[in-house]
Amino acid sequence: MRTRPAQPGRVMSPSRQRIRVAAVELDPLAEHEVVARVFAELRRGRGGHVLTPNVDICRLAARDPELRGLVGRADLAVADGMPLVWASRLLGTPIPERVTGADLIWALSEAAARQGVPVYLLGGPPGAAEAAAEALRARFPRLVVAGTQAPPYGFESAPGGVAAIRHALRAAAPGLVFVGLGFPKQDRLIEVLRADLPGAWFVGCGSAIAFAAGTVRRAPEWMRGAGLEWLFRLLSEPARLARRYLVHDAPFALRLLAGCALRRVVRRARRSAPGSGTPRRA
Repeated sequence: MRTRPAQPGRVMSPSRQRIRVAAVELDPLAEHEVVARVFAELRRGRGGHVLTPNVDICRLAARDPELRGLVGRADLAVADGMPLVWASRLLGTPIPERVTGADLIWALSEAAARQGVPVYLLGGPPGAAEAAAEALRARFPRLVVAGTQAPPYGFESAPGGVAAIRHALRAAAPGLVFVGLGFPKQDRLIEVLRADLPGAWFVGCGSAIAFAAGTVRRAPEWMRGAGLEWLFRLLSEPARLARRYLVHDAPFALRLLAGCALRRVVRRARRSAPGSGTPRRA
Protein backbone atom coordinates (compact mmCIF):
# COMPACT_ATOMS: atom_id res chain seq x y z
CA MET A 1 0.00 0.00 0.00
CA ARG A 2 3.06 2.29 0.08
CA THR A 3 3.36 2.36 -3.71
CA ARG A 4 2.41 5.85 -4.85
CA PRO A 5 0.72 6.23 -8.25
CA ALA A 6 1.39 9.23 -10.43
CA GLN A 7 -0.61 12.22 -9.26
CA PRO A 8 -1.53 15.62 -10.67
CA GLY A 9 0.27 18.70 -9.42
CA ARG A 10 -0.42 20.08 -5.98
CA VAL A 11 -3.34 22.45 -5.65
CA MET A 12 -1.76 25.64 -4.37
CA SER A 13 -3.06 29.06 -3.45
CA PRO A 14 -2.42 31.65 -6.14
CA SER A 15 -1.36 34.17 -3.50
CA ARG A 16 -0.10 32.18 -0.50
CA GLN A 17 2.51 29.49 -0.23
CA ARG A 18 2.77 26.78 2.38
CA ILE A 19 4.43 27.59 5.66
CA ARG A 20 6.70 25.27 7.60
CA VAL A 21 5.67 24.31 11.13
CA ALA A 22 7.01 21.35 13.13
CA ALA A 23 8.86 19.79 10.18
CA VAL A 24 5.79 19.80 7.91
CA GLU A 25 4.43 22.32 5.44
CA LEU A 26 0.90 23.61 5.97
CA ASP A 27 -1.51 25.57 3.81
CA PRO A 28 -2.58 28.77 5.63
CA LEU A 29 -6.28 28.35 4.86
CA ALA A 30 -9.49 28.81 6.83
CA GLU A 31 -12.19 26.14 6.68
CA HIS A 32 -14.33 28.01 4.15
CA GLU A 33 -11.29 28.44 1.91
CA VAL A 34 -10.64 24.69 1.96
CA VAL A 35 -14.24 24.02 0.96
CA ALA A 36 -14.08 26.60 -1.83
CA ARG A 37 -10.79 25.19 -3.13
CA VAL A 38 -12.04 21.59 -3.17
CA PHE A 39 -15.21 22.41 -5.07
CA ALA A 40 -13.43 24.73 -7.50
CA GLU A 41 -11.13 21.85 -8.39
CA LEU A 42 -14.04 19.41 -8.63
CA ARG A 43 -15.71 21.71 -11.16
CA ARG A 44 -12.51 21.59 -13.21
CA GLY A 45 -12.51 17.79 -13.09
CA ARG A 46 -9.43 17.65 -10.88
CA GLY A 47 -9.27 15.54 -7.73
CA GLY A 48 -7.01 15.80 -4.72
CA HIS A 49 -6.12 14.80 -1.18
CA VAL A 50 -6.81 16.79 1.98
CA LEU A 51 -4.62 15.90 4.95
CA THR A 52 -5.14 17.44 8.39
CA PRO A 53 -1.91 17.26 10.42
CA ASN A 54 -2.23 17.53 14.18
CA VAL A 55 0.51 17.49 16.83
CA ASP A 56 0.74 13.69 16.77
CA ILE A 57 1.09 13.59 12.97
CA CYS A 58 3.74 16.31 13.08
CA ARG A 59 5.65 14.43 15.78
CA LEU A 60 5.64 11.26 13.70
CA ALA A 61 6.58 13.14 10.52
CA ALA A 62 9.44 14.92 12.26
CA ARG A 63 11.25 11.65 12.86
CA ASP A 64 10.20 9.68 9.76
CA PRO A 65 11.08 10.97 6.27
CA GLU A 66 8.52 8.66 4.63
CA LEU A 67 5.69 10.12 6.69
CA ARG A 68 7.01 13.63 6.12
CA GLY A 69 6.83 12.94 2.40
CA LEU A 70 3.30 11.59 2.77
CA VAL A 71 2.19 14.88 4.33
CA GLY A 72 4.09 16.91 1.76
CA ARG A 73 2.45 15.15 -1.19
CA ALA A 74 -1.09 16.00 -0.05
CA ASP A 75 -2.73 18.63 -2.24
CA LEU A 76 -3.98 20.49 0.83
CA ALA A 77 -2.49 20.15 4.32
CA VAL A 78 -4.30 22.16 6.99
CA ALA A 79 -3.59 22.47 10.70
CA ASP A 80 -5.78 20.25 12.90
CA GLY A 81 -4.33 21.36 16.22
CA MET A 82 -4.19 24.64 18.11
CA PRO A 83 -0.49 24.23 19.03
CA LEU A 84 0.28 24.38 15.29
CA VAL A 85 -1.77 27.57 14.95
CA TRP A 86 -0.01 29.09 17.96
CA ALA A 87 3.39 28.04 16.60
CA SER A 88 2.66 29.68 13.25
CA ARG A 89 1.80 32.94 15.02
CA LEU A 90 5.02 32.87 17.00
CA LEU A 91 6.92 32.33 13.75
CA GLY A 92 5.27 35.40 12.21
CA THR A 93 3.47 33.37 9.52
CA PRO A 94 0.04 32.95 11.10
CA ILE A 95 -2.36 30.22 10.08
CA PRO A 96 -5.87 31.76 10.18
CA GLU A 97 -7.56 28.98 12.16
CA ARG A 98 -7.64 25.35 13.10
CA VAL A 99 -9.27 23.18 10.41
CA THR A 100 -10.27 19.71 11.60
CA GLY A 101 -11.45 16.64 9.77
CA ALA A 102 -14.34 16.48 12.23
CA ASP A 103 -15.53 19.91 11.03
CA LEU A 104 -14.70 19.39 7.36
CA ILE A 105 -16.95 16.34 7.10
CA TRP A 106 -19.92 18.65 7.81
CA ALA A 107 -18.75 21.67 5.83
CA LEU A 108 -17.81 19.66 2.74
CA SER A 109 -21.00 17.57 2.94
CA GLU A 110 -23.08 20.74 3.07
CA ALA A 111 -21.40 22.00 -0.10
CA ALA A 112 -21.73 18.55 -1.71
CA ALA A 113 -25.48 18.58 -1.01
CA ARG A 114 -25.84 22.00 -2.63
CA GLN A 115 -23.81 21.07 -5.68
CA GLY A 116 -25.02 17.50 -6.19
CA VAL A 117 -21.66 15.83 -5.52
CA PRO A 118 -22.01 12.24 -4.20
CA VAL A 119 -20.00 11.39 -1.09
CA TYR A 120 -18.60 8.12 0.24
CA LEU A 121 -17.77 7.26 3.86
CA LEU A 122 -14.89 4.83 4.36
CA GLY A 123 -13.78 3.88 7.87
CA GLY A 124 -14.83 4.12 11.48
CA PRO A 125 -15.89 1.25 13.74
CA PRO A 126 -18.53 -1.20 12.48
CA GLY A 127 -21.81 0.60 11.82
CA ALA A 128 -20.34 4.08 12.24
CA ALA A 129 -20.20 4.94 8.54
CA GLU A 130 -23.88 4.07 8.09
CA ALA A 131 -24.84 6.06 11.19
CA ALA A 132 -22.74 9.01 10.03
CA ALA A 133 -24.43 8.88 6.63
CA GLU A 134 -27.84 9.05 8.32
CA ALA A 135 -26.75 12.02 10.46
CA LEU A 136 -25.37 13.88 7.46
CA ARG A 137 -28.51 13.26 5.39
CA ALA A 138 -30.68 14.35 8.30
CA ARG A 139 -28.92 17.72 8.33
CA PHE A 140 -28.52 17.99 4.55
CA PRO A 141 -31.50 16.19 2.95
CA ARG A 142 -30.21 16.69 -0.59
CA LEU A 143 -26.93 14.95 0.16
CA VAL A 144 -26.27 11.87 -1.98
CA VAL A 145 -24.30 9.19 -0.11
CA ALA A 146 -22.91 6.90 -2.79
CA GLY A 147 -21.80 4.27 -0.31
CA THR A 148 -20.32 3.40 3.06
CA GLN A 149 -17.73 0.88 4.14
CA ALA A 150 -15.89 -0.09 7.33
CA PRO A 151 -12.84 -2.18 6.36
CA PRO A 152 -11.95 -4.87 8.90
CA TYR A 153 -8.84 -4.60 11.02
CA GLY A 154 -5.77 -5.63 9.04
CA PHE A 155 -7.47 -5.23 5.66
CA GLU A 156 -4.38 -3.56 4.19
CA SER A 157 -2.31 -6.75 4.53
CA ALA A 158 -5.12 -9.27 3.89
CA PRO A 159 -5.35 -10.82 0.40
CA GLY A 160 -7.78 -8.79 -1.66
CA GLY A 161 -8.45 -6.30 1.15
CA VAL A 162 -7.46 -3.16 -0.71
CA ALA A 163 -8.76 -4.54 -4.01
CA ALA A 164 -12.25 -4.89 -2.50
CA ILE A 165 -12.22 -1.24 -1.44
CA ARG A 166 -11.05 -0.14 -4.88
CA HIS A 167 -13.79 -2.15 -6.58
CA ALA A 168 -16.50 -0.71 -4.32
CA LEU A 169 -15.31 2.85 -4.88
CA ARG A 170 -15.11 2.47 -8.64
CA ALA A 171 -18.67 1.14 -8.66
CA ALA A 172 -19.96 3.97 -6.46
CA ALA A 173 -18.08 6.71 -8.37
CA PRO A 174 -18.28 9.41 -5.65
CA GLY A 175 -16.87 12.89 -6.04
CA LEU A 176 -15.88 13.21 -2.38
CA VAL A 177 -14.51 10.42 -0.17
CA PHE A 178 -14.04 10.69 3.59
CA VAL A 179 -11.45 8.17 4.78
CA GLY A 180 -11.40 7.74 8.54
CA LEU A 181 -8.77 5.11 9.32
CA GLY A 182 -6.18 7.17 11.17
CA PHE A 183 -2.83 8.48 10.00
CA PRO A 184 -0.83 7.15 8.20
CA LYS A 185 -3.02 4.23 7.15
CA GLN A 186 -5.81 6.38 5.69
CA ASP A 187 -3.45 8.62 3.74
CA ARG A 188 -1.38 5.77 2.33
CA LEU A 189 -4.63 4.17 1.19
CA ILE A 190 -5.76 7.45 -0.38
CA GLU A 191 -2.62 7.55 -2.51
CA VAL A 192 -3.56 4.13 -3.90
CA LEU A 193 -7.25 4.90 -4.41
CA ARG A 194 -6.67 8.14 -6.29
CA ALA A 195 -5.56 6.21 -9.35
CA ASP A 196 -9.09 4.79 -9.67
CA LEU A 197 -10.90 8.11 -9.12
CA PRO A 198 -8.57 10.86 -10.38
CA GLY A 199 -11.39 13.40 -10.43
CA ALA A 200 -12.49 12.81 -6.81
CA TRP A 201 -11.33 14.49 -3.62
CA PHE A 202 -10.25 12.33 -0.69
CA VAL A 203 -10.23 13.65 2.87
CA GLY A 204 -8.18 11.86 5.51
CA CYS A 205 -10.47 12.60 8.42
CA GLY A 206 -9.37 10.41 11.33
CA SER A 207 -12.20 10.03 13.86
CA ALA A 208 -14.57 12.34 11.98
CA ILE A 209 -16.86 9.50 10.85
CA ALA A 210 -17.22 8.25 14.42
CA PHE A 211 -17.84 11.80 15.63
CA ALA A 212 -20.52 12.38 12.98
CA ALA A 213 -22.13 9.06 13.85
CA GLY A 214 -22.25 9.97 17.54
CA THR A 215 -20.33 6.84 18.57
CA VAL A 216 -17.52 9.06 19.90
CA ARG A 217 -18.28 12.37 21.65
CA ARG A 218 -16.54 15.58 20.67
CA ALA A 219 -15.35 18.17 23.13
CA PRO A 220 -17.57 21.20 23.80
CA GLU A 221 -16.99 24.19 21.54
CA TRP A 222 -15.25 26.20 24.25
CA MET A 223 -12.68 23.44 24.81
CA ARG A 224 -11.96 23.21 21.08
CA GLY A 225 -11.41 26.96 20.84
CA ALA A 226 -9.12 26.95 23.86
CA GLY A 227 -6.98 24.14 22.46
CA LEU A 228 -8.23 21.66 25.07
CA GLU A 229 -9.94 19.10 22.87
CA TRP A 230 -7.04 16.72 23.56
CA LEU A 231 -7.84 16.90 27.29
CA PHE A 232 -11.48 16.01 26.67
CA ARG A 233 -10.47 13.03 24.54
CA LEU A 234 -7.89 11.96 27.11
CA LEU A 235 -10.51 11.97 29.88
CA SER A 236 -12.92 10.08 27.59
CA GLU A 237 -10.41 7.39 26.52
CA PRO A 238 -7.55 7.38 29.05
CA ALA A 239 -6.41 3.81 28.44
CA ARG A 240 -6.00 4.36 24.70
CA LEU A 241 -4.72 7.92 24.64
CA ALA A 242 -2.75 8.55 27.87
CA ARG A 243 0.60 7.41 26.53
CA ARG A 244 0.19 9.18 23.19
CA TYR A 245 -0.93 12.50 24.66
CA LEU A 246 1.05 12.70 27.89
CA VAL A 247 4.28 10.89 27.04
CA HIS A 248 4.68 11.84 23.39
CA ASP A 249 2.46 14.69 22.13
CA ALA A 250 2.43 17.12 25.07
CA PRO A 251 6.25 17.26 25.38
CA PHE A 252 6.56 17.62 21.60
CA ALA A 253 4.07 20.50 21.58
CA LEU A 254 5.85 22.25 24.46
CA ARG A 255 9.22 21.93 22.72
CA LEU A 256 7.70 23.20 19.50
CA LEU A 257 6.18 26.29 21.11
CA ALA A 258 9.28 27.01 23.18
CA GLY A 259 11.47 26.76 20.08
CA CYS A 260 9.19 29.05 18.08
CA ALA A 261 9.09 31.57 20.93
CA LEU A 262 12.89 31.55 21.17
CA ARG A 263 13.22 32.09 17.42
CA ARG A 264 10.83 35.04 17.69
CA VAL A 265 12.87 36.61 20.51
CA VAL A 266 16.13 36.13 18.60
CA ARG A 267 14.63 37.58 15.43
CA ARG A 268 13.38 40.67 17.25
CA ALA A 269 16.72 41.12 18.99
CA ARG A 270 18.55 41.02 15.67
CA ARG A 271 16.19 43.53 14.12
CA SER A 272 16.61 45.98 16.98
CA ALA A 273 20.39 45.57 17.30
CA PRO A 274 22.59 48.60 16.41
CA GLY A 275 23.53 48.55 12.74
CA SER A 276 20.64 46.28 11.78
CA GLY A 277 18.98 49.05 9.79
CA THR A 278 15.80 48.70 11.82
CA PRO A 279 15.13 51.48 14.33
CA ARG A 280 14.60 50.43 17.91
CA ARG A 281 11.15 50.77 19.34
CA ALA A 282 10.62 52.55 22.60
